[in-house]
Amino acid sequence: MARRKTVNETGIERLAGVNAFDAWIGFVCINCKHQNHVSIGQILTSPAEAYDTANWTCEHCGYAHSKDSILPFKNWPLAFTLPGSLPAQRFWRGFFRTCTEYPSSYYKQCNSCGRILPFAAFSRHRKWGPLELQMECRACKGGVNAKLNPLRTAQQLHESSVRRRVADLLLQGINTPVDIDALFERFGSKCFKCGQTLDQADRRTWEIDHILPSRYLFPLRIENAALLCKGCNNSKHGRWPSQFYTNSELIGLSKITGADLTLLAAAAPVVNHDIDVNAGVARYLKVRERSNLAKRIEELKALLDDYDLVKDLSPENLQLLGFA
Repeated sequence: MARRKTVNETGIERLAGVNAFDAWIGFVCINCKHQNHVSIGQILTSPAEAYDTANWTCEHCGYAHSKDSILPFKNWPLAFTLPGSLPAQRFWRGFFRTCTEYPSSYYKQCNSCGRILPFAAFSRHRKWGPLELQMECRACKGGVNAKLNPLRTAQQLHESSVRRRVADLLLQGINTPVDIDALFERFGSKCFKCGQTLDQADRRTWEIDHILPSRYLFPLRIENAALLCKGCNNSKHGRWPSQFYTNSELIGLSKITGADLTLLAAAAPVVNHDIDVNAGVARYLKVRERSNLAKRIEELKALLDDYDLVKDLSPENLQLLGFA
């Protein structure tokens, strides 16, 4: 499915000369304590590679951060600070590991405000750069969305609805019925968000929150269900848990349901890849005879492509859907 041509509707121009896909290494100089950043482009550095080859020079004092440099620590015995000594080797290995071990260890430059910020300052985007992060930092994205959200077209709203419908159809057959008695018992017959006492017999007043939303391919099961009043559930409306619940609520939710707290607390939505995509495709293609099959196939292909699920298709489905 061809994407709409990008149009700048905000008046916020991207900064010239900023490659928003590049990764940066951030480190505090061990000599003068100045914060430094080193651009490393599109390929992340491993801790072992950094230890063996790095020579990061502080832009403020000129100290070279390398395993071949003398450590500038006056409170250490001189023998410990010399290159090649075991304490120095251990120090440098830990130093470079801290800066490069995980994608979240890195930094990125915002193409809107130009700041070089840590990983957590950006929201996820699966297809953009080695860090898979959006081009604007979360602060700038807030400004952008303040302009864009009111301008969302009927077509965009329709596409969002379509994506959820496609995801729901892919999950048919793996959703499991939720034991309502057990749900009320687990949550003490109260709305988990606002604490309002709920009457199980009055179905108009309560809802089951699909904690990890179906639009990201998480099936509804008892461990993925929370009890909410109707008002709180309408407020959540398919949002990712960390975008609706507070930190303390996320911790409590994990304790009650057994859900992975790291997943609940993720700053941006995560797509569930632990599903049988081919079985979902088979279910999705069981359409009414008079439905628009070509349109449904294009909707399905768009979701599989955006969610990086094409690689999980069987050779037969790759050919059937026109990916092969």
